[in-house]
Amino acid sequence: MDSSSLSFKAVSKLVARSLPLFSAARSTGTTCLSLKSSLNLENTTIIDVSYVPAGSRVATLGTCDTTANVSVPLCRVQFFTNTTDTSVVHAEAWLPDEWYGRFLGLGNPGLGGCIDYGGLDYGSFLHFATVGSDNGHDTLSGADFLGHPEIINDFAFRAVHVEAVIGKQIADAYYGRPHRKSYYMGCSTGGRQGTQAALKFPADFDGVLAGAPATDFNHLVHWTNMLAQDIGAPDPGSSPAFIPQALWDAIAAEIMNQCDDIDGVVDGIITEPDACEFRPEVLLCGSGAPVGACLTRPQVKALSKIYSPLYGRANKLLYPRYDPGAIPVPGDIFSGVIPQRSKEWIEYAVLNDTNFNFTEYGLKDAILMDKINPGGVATFDGHMSAFRDRGSKFITFHGRNDPASNSKRVYDLISRTLRMPSLDTFYRLFLIPGMGHCAFGPGATRFGSRASNAVNTSSHNILLALVDWVEGGVAPDTIIGTADNGATRPHCRYPQRSVWNVSKGKFKCEV
Repeated sequence: MDSSSLSFKAVSKLVARSLPLFSAARSTGTTCLSLKSSLNLENTTIIDVSYVPAGSRVATLGTCDTTANVSVPLCRVQFFTNTTDTSVVHAEAWLPDEWYGRFLGLGNPGLGGCIDYGGLDYGSFLHFATVGSDNGHDTLSGADFLGHPEIINDFAFRAVHVEAVIGKQIADAYYGRPHRKSYYMGCSTGGRQGTQAALKFPADFDGVLAGAPATDFNHLVHWTNMLAQDIGAPDPGSSPAFIPQALWDAIAAEIMNQCDDIDGVVDGIITEPDACEFRPEVLLCGSGAPVGACLTRPQVKALSKIYSPLYGRANKLLYPRYDPGAIPVPGDIFSGVIPQRSKEWIEYAVLNDTNFNFTEYGLKDAILMDKINPGGVATFDGHMSAFRDRGSKFITFHGRNDPASNSKRVYDLISRTLRMPSLDTFYRLFLIPGMGHCAFGPGATRFGSRASNAVNTSSHNILLALVDWVEGGVAPDTIIGTADNGATRPHCRYPQRSVWNVSKGKFKCEV
């Protein structure tokens, strides 16, 4: 079942009951339609205002999607804000009839671009005044970055700030009263955006939910390029190290064979990939591996690189290793070509050169990315004291089946920078065994990030848990996830560990 089809009705009742603030119900769209002429916002043009009944399907703003679901009656405001003479952010505000005084800003995926309409529907259903933007360009591609540094600035840091500032003004004008608390939700690039917001604009949000954040962005791009290069990109046909997809299936099976039982139970999930010391040499042809599922020496050597951390000059860690248990996706990092998003970032944002020869790519290009750092996009900074000191709260989650798991490293960076052995007072990281990038996987991956909640309490819904923490001072010790088969599992906050309790036959969290 697609997560967007899950019932929202019980969720709505939960939020009304357990997190009461106040409601502003409107039976007509009169006040909504008046916004078209009454709003006067800096550098902002109102494109359209409409009152939308529940159960509608509406045309979208932009080209990434064509239509979007609207689950509750709301006022829809479409607008754009000129961020400079050469850049503009398009956005929408969805203002539900039943509002509890909360504002929610949304992030974006990939190199996008693309308004998060699923997030707009989810947030407004949970009674947030919800705003999402196109991050300064209406596409998942990075082509618009070429020759346009201000569009890169929107992508790197400015668009989320704009949606927070302008979106709050729209919401406050519509409801005739100021919002009580403001929140942010995003994953991947959206997780990086939320982290950047906490660092650069700490007053924008009282609570940030940053899933699988693409932090240390330039090194992430370099790492993916080097992974592709390890198996022969950009010319796999001439590389003896290239690994076809059929062999990746055998590799994944062998990783599970070696590491599935480390956590005490064989269930198809590696709870802590960092404890897995995968030995690819057992797959070497002639070593007993079955014909058709064995590797040549160059392929084994490539695997040794892939499942090892990436270092630069002076043995400096550039990025952690590819996580064992993360299953490679055909057509992505291990397709034998440079991944499109990484290629575009190099060509369009870093070099302004669409003819760059990737056969010459290497460490020198990572050093150049560090030097240029377009738009300050790196987002690898531990100075989060301003966000902490205003009482704001930060929650990150990261799947352990996600190839690029950098969140422990970010947590430790902030801990060292702020000289706080534990960040529990304002920052909590939840590691999700068996979850891929942002969603899905064999683990208990439904825990309220977007519409994926299965049990409607804040103990099972990470967004509602953030609200409880900000507004009630109740910090989440664990987040309980639900798997597709209905099984539940507590997800532990770092640095706690998820440990199998043999006598009770279930996992528990312990230091």
